[in-house]
This record gives sequence, structure tokens and C-alpha cells, in this order.
Amino acid sequence: MRRFRKKHKNKRLLLAVILLTTIIFSVFRTERAIRPYAQLQAEHFAEKTANEIIEKTVSSYLEKNKYTYNDFSVVLYDAQQKANSIEIIPYTINKVQSDLTLLINNELEHSGKRYADIPLGTLTDSFLLTGKGPKIRIKVAPIGFASVELKSTFDASGINQTVHRVSALISAKMSSSSPLYTFDVVSRFEFILAENVIVGSVPDISAYSMQKKMPASS
Repeated sequence: MRRFRKKHKNKRLLLAVILLTTIIFSVFRTERAIRPYAQLQAEHFAEKTANEIIEKTVSSYLEKNKYTYNDFSVVLYDAQQKANSIEIIPYTINKVQSDLTLLINNELEHSGKRYADIPLGTLTDSFLLTGKGPKIRIKVAPIGFASVELKSTFDASGINQTVHRVSALISAKMSSSSPLYTFDVVSRFEFILAENVIVGSVPDISAYSMQKKMPASS
């Protein structure tokens, strides 16, 4: 009888070990399968959040200041009234970079944490499970500071015409997390500040670099 009980106990212990191993293996496989979709959802939500905050801030700033192309650069013409050079206005470039850096970082800092509830089925590669199952919460919060730089580009526009465009390139680092994972996401956006159509060949641009990066405010 005692031998039978010991044998039965060992059998139960073996079954428990097998069951535990199976569960751990299943969880590991599930985690590996879910992680890429969780990261995709987290990155998407982080980028959407950053875009909403930054777009609102930039639009409000431009609407308030009413900048035009002539605030950023001046086209110089020769005796035949052909555009031969463009001079960048450093004061405006530096001011806009500094203003936007400060405003965007303030908005990100005061935006706090944002949340989205994602159905667990959406974190799988199954079309049938998309949008189904219990929901997990994804949290997004800004990390560090956003950076702003202005750039100058020329693009062909029709016959013998060139568009000179002044744009703001903005990068924001966000932290996106769920109950199982945490991801750092860098979102980059470009906003056109001003543009002008220039007739003739592409003129020379002044040596001042519009891509000079302004330090983030602390």
C-alpha cells in the first residue's frame, strides 16, 4: 500500500511538472507571437498622440504669427529680372525654431499620460479575432524633449519653374507601454511653413544653414 501511494504521488508530481512546463512553453510562445502586434499598436498610438499634440501646436503658432515666405527668405534678381540667389533671414529661422521647440515641449509635458484600450484579439495575427476578447490598456507618455529644425528644399514645378519650400522637421520621443511591454517610439513630422514659386533656373541659396538645430529647452 505504501509503495502504491508513493508511486501514485510520483505520478501526480510528474503530471504537475509536465503541466507546468506545458503552460510555461505556451505562455512563451504566445508572448513571442503577440509582441510584434503589441509593438505595432503601441507605436501607432504613440505616433497618433504625438501628431495630434504637435499639429495643434504648430497650427496655432502659425495662425497667430501669420508668417509668409518673405519672413524666411528674400529672392534677389539680376538686371534681367531673373532670380539669381536667395538669402535666408537668420532671425526668423532662429526665432521659429526656438518658439516651436519651447511650445511643443510645453504641450507634450502638460499633455500627461494618454490611454487606449485594445482588444486582446487585435494583438494576434488572426483576422477572425481582430477586435475581440478582453481589452488591455496601452499608455503613452512623452520622454525627454522634442527637437525642431527648419529646412529649405527646391522642387521642380512645371516648365522652368521651381518651388522653394521652408519646412519644420519635428522629432518627438514617446514611451508607450502595456501590461506586458514597454516601447520607446521616436515620431517624426514635417510641416510646411512657407513656399514660393520661382520662375527660371534654381538660384543659389545663401551660406546660412537652415538646418541648424536648436537645442531643446529644459
